Amino acid sequence: MKRIHDINIAIIILILFSPVILIISLLVRYKIGSPIIFKQKRAGLNNKPFYLFKFRTMTDEKDKNDVLLPDYLRLTTFGEFLRKYSLDEIIQLVNVIKGDLSLVGPRPLLIEYLPLYNEEQAKRHSVRPGITGWAQVNGRNAISWEEKFKLDVWYVENHSILLDLKILIMTIKKVIKSDGINQLGNATMEKFKGTKSLAKEGRE
Repeated sequence: MKRIHDINIAIIILILFSPVILIISLLVRYKIGSPIIFKQKRAGLNNKPFYLFKFRTMTDEKDKNDVLLPDYLRLTTFGEFLRKYSLDEIIQLVNVIKGDLSLVGPRPLLIEYLPLYNEEQAKRHSVRPGITGWAQVNGRNAISWEEKFKLDVWYVENHSILLDLKILIMTIKKVIKSDGINQLGNATMEKFKGTKSLAKEGRE
């Protein structure tokens, strides 16, 4: 039932917001350049990799050594606006239709994080990842990785249609208020390097 609801809602939203998506596409092309869509490999259900879609928010500027500049230098004003209202993620509805994502679930993270999870944290991959989730409405990027993972696992163990509906409503409120977009002192969330317990085992 959840999968059917995801597909139906995603199609309806894509149709209703198609003019907005077109305008964003044109503005990204004009203000930031191409490609318009940023694709990044993420870990999905049962650790299966897939490409997550987002509207591009950063430039490809590099230093004299041909190395990409830090995120905060490449993040454009328009890109920051898109992130503030989560408009860069609206194209992820295509991921929902493809079956990569659900509307609600733990956010899909980088493939490189997979070996860093402890046994409890790894449970987050036993359900389909989502555009929004329990961790996103309870701190988003303003909380630590460990706190996020605890919230993700709680969702895995307690998810239901009613909880998903609650999360969707809370997400709309969070987006309007622009709560927890960035980690303090960073343009994007700092990379996960493993928990302290894993570091002691030499796996960080």
